[in-house]
Amino acid sequence: MSGGQAAEGAGCVTWWGLSPARDLLSAGPARREEEANVLLVGSADPRHILKTISGLRIEESLHVWVIESSMEVVARQLLLLYLALMPQESMGLNEKTEVYLEVFGNGEIRGQTEEILRNAASQLSLCVTETMETAAHPCLNTTLLKFKERDELARIFKSWIPPQSSSSSSERSVPIVMSKAWDYRVRQHLGTRYDSKKGSFDWDLTMKLQDKGCGVINKQQYVKWRERGLAFEMREGVYQITNPTLLSSRVFRQRGNKVAVRGYWGDIVSSPYLSFGIESDDESLLKRQNAKHIKTAQDISIANVQALFQSLSSRRGCPSPSQADTEGQEPSTQIDQKSVPINDLMRLSGLSVTFLPLDSLHKLPEKKKYSHFFKTIYLSISCAHQLGPTMTQIAAPDAVVVMELAKYVLDLTKDQEAEFAKKVASIAVEAGFEPWCDGRSDDVHAVFIPKTK
Repeated sequence: MSGGQAAEGAGCVTWWGLSPARDLLSAGPARREEEANVLLVGSADPRHILKTISGLRIEESLHVWVIESSMEVVARQLLLLYLALMPQESMGLNEKTEVYLEVFGNGEIRGQTEEILRNAASQLSLCVTETMETAAHPCLNTTLLKFKERDELARIFKSWIPPQSSSSSSERSVPIVMSKAWDYRVRQHLGTRYDSKKGSFDWDLTMKLQDKGCGVINKQQYVKWRERGLAFEMREGVYQITNPTLLSSRVFRQRGNKVAVRGYWGDIVSSPYLSFGIESDDESLLKRQNAKHIKTAQDISIANVQALFQSLSSRRGCPSPSQADTEGQEPSTQIDQKSVPINDLMRLSGLSVTFLPLDSLHKLPEKKKYSHFFKTIYLSISCAHQLGPTMTQIAAPDAVVVMELAKYVLDLTKDQEAEFAKKVASIAVEAGFEPWCDGRSDDVHAVFIPKTK
């Protein structure tokens, strides 16, 4: 298409969600219980997990079950959870927030962030290869994944660790340069509009995102992200090392053969600001002066992620055995404070996150354990079609189904967005659910409950 590929903007792999973080236990009718099981299907990142934790009372427990569409996304979820769980002794709140957002939303990262990422990947690789039946950490539970999926996770984590310079050249593959991979996607998306790309970026921001209520997204920051893939620049530093967690393979057909091409195949239009940067419980962050927002989406993302990390710390439970064993001993002369073993991550009271096999959604109803088990079931835009009649078998009698809508898929027209919302409602009704109509109108998520008999 000479004018660019309309569907290419969102990409074929979802590295971040296309909706703000939600407390999923507050969605739908009021229902507080001491223990809740929440199923996330295709959520792409831990935003809903972190937000839901922040809304928990101290006596409540939360068990999150995650199903994703690819092991690359599972690997990134595990990494982001690992970073969120790093204890204050290893990394202060400000630095942790900056590193998290940098890994989360930047195509290129700083040298010190690469070092933290490399150490985290080493620990996670050990975790998935050495832990067979009992999870090394309740919030990083991969024990229910298939063996081949765990092997794939280990391969992905190892691919994030750059080879040592002493490695022979034959062992090394040619590294992907993110700036080139990103520019390829932009050219592919814009087509003949590439030469006037800044005008296209400005149109998408002012006529689409800001028209949808995202006035906090700053033009300068958004254009820089659209051009280079840099969403968060919080310190003076050089952002030029490819973020390996945003790379994946995409299969193309060439002369009748299937060829896997490694590159950046995620969102290049909607932006990672949507997850944490366009809403806030702190209204001062959304203030305007002379009809313009005082704070930017980057400012709000930093404040929101810091607040979520503080909520995690407030639920910090008993120390792990390895932490307890070292109490009373001399402080470690560990050279690298950023390399934190899985056992030394924060343990959160009453919380667990378990990753399920990629193909497990339609197998859950066959297992007695999951019968009327989940209080909340969340499905992303790309997974809405997977809600079928058997889902009523795994939904609790007072369950809530939350389905992400297409509001922030910028390549859709308003008519297509409305049509998608109708399609979602139709899928839910056919599956045995009905719209929950007692709440406020929300064009970001649709909420359903089991049909009354």
